[in-house]
Amino acid sequence: MKYLLLILSLLLTACEKSAPTAPAPRPALVVTVGEQTAAAPTILVGEIRSRYESAQGFRINGKIIERNVDLGAVVVKGQLLAKLDSIDTGLSTQAAQAEVRAAEADLALAQAELDRQRQLHASKFISNQALDIQEAQFTAAAARVKQTKAQAAVTGNQSRYTHLLAERDGVVTDIHAEPGQVVAAGEAIVRIAVPDNKEVEIAVPESRMIGVAVDVPAEIRLWANPKKVYQGKVREVAPAADSTTRTFQVRVALQDADDSVRLGMTAGVSFYHQNSTDFLLPTSALTQRDGQTVVWVVNSGTGEVQPRAVQAGAFREDGVLINQGLQSGEQVVVVGVQTLVPGQIVRATPLRSRR
Repeated sequence: MKYLLLILSLLLTACEKSAPTAPAPRPALVVTVGEQTAAAPTILVGEIRSRYESAQGFRINGKIIERNVDLGAVVVKGQLLAKLDSIDTGLSTQAAQAEVRAAEADLALAQAELDRQRQLHASKFISNQALDIQEAQFTAAAARVKQTKAQAAVTGNQSRYTHLLAERDGVVTDIHAEPGQVVAAGEAIVRIAVPDNKEVEIAVPESRMIGVAVDVPAEIRLWANPKKVYQGKVREVAPAADSTTRTFQVRVALQDADDSVRLGMTAGVSFYHQNSTDFLLPTSALTQRDGQTVVWVVNSGTGEVQPRAVQAGAFREDGVLINQGLQSGEQVVVVGVQTLVPGQIVRATPLRSRR
């Protein structure tokens, strides 16, 4: 009887124990597709440049004795920009002209001698060989005249090259010339830009080249006045990346530039993606499962997570573009996705946007 009461007591105690409780939902940081994940525009910084620019320099070596323009000066085609010392070129010209006169004198002498030899040959006083020799000497003298005249023409050009003239109408945007400075042939002295055709030159990283092509529209804002929006269009895209920076040089033409847009200003260029179905997710939201790229989608009603195969597009500094697999309004886990299992219950906590 005593043992029976003990057994009944144990059974009653076991029945009074509560059923095991379910584990608490795991907290998970999520983003809502379509709110925080709208594909942001590609924004790059560049410099206002002229479409037509030319760096001019002297075609010969020399010492600068005059500089006739300053930075920012408006010049016209043919205007004198700078001048080199012409003493050496002047002496070279005089020497070349003297050589021409000497060659012409030799030619006149050869002509007179040839006329006499022809008269003697007609009278049978000299042989055909002697006449041939004199004719060859006359031909050589004529050739020397042509040679010295050509050399004198080159020397004359050298003398004119001491004057640096503007090749086009424009404004001086850069100048490296001071009186007394010795410059080499071809060294850039003055840069002239045409101010009417303004555009933005930007360096586009490889990861941002998706969607950047000729005739693609863009919005441009000057750092000096970010509230004013200018419309632009891509005019030129470099066919190859720069070997040092690994970026592509892109030129965006301004279609409505006004007087407030000045050469050398800093400008931001925005490219908006044409595909409105793309969403931008943090790269931490993606993982691999069964050979597929997946994200974990949260059921807003039950808190249950399930993997969803997606198609990833371009990877950028601020995330990765998702082309297919997601719909606006869905919640996606962005942290700790490698530890999730299908059907797991989580407590969704929105991730604060950093933009």
